[in-house]
Amino acid sequence: MAFAEVSDIEARWRDLSTAEEERAGVLLDDASAMLTALVDIDDENEQQAALLKTVCCSMVIRAMSATESDAYGVDSMSITAGPYSQNWSYNNPTGDMYITKFEKRMLGITSGYIDSIRPMMAGEHD
Repeated sequence: MAFAEVSDIEARWRDLSTAEEERAGVLLDDASAMLTALVDIDDENEQQAALLKTVCCSMVIRAMSATESDAYGVDSMSITAGPYSQNWSYNNPTGDMYITKFEKRMLGITSGYIDSIRPMMAGEHD
């Protein structure tokens, strides 16, 4: 079950063509599966449901914007007047689906960390 619908993508971004709607539906399912693997879902928590919808839509929009020809998703841009140069750098050129650090914080996804263990020397006791 997807956390969002194609209409949610359109409300947050733009109208989609029929082919884009099909792709968005598949990507929404993928994003929802990824989120389900990372988040303990509480079906009774309305705030969590709203956040899952928001993050799911953002993941799909980032993935779909990689094929956009306008400036959406551009990380940096350089334009030179003479002799006519223009460079754009996309922040997600391959269209990968990912979750930002802020989105992880909103959903309570924490990264594991490595702690250190103090070595004991022979004859040393606590």
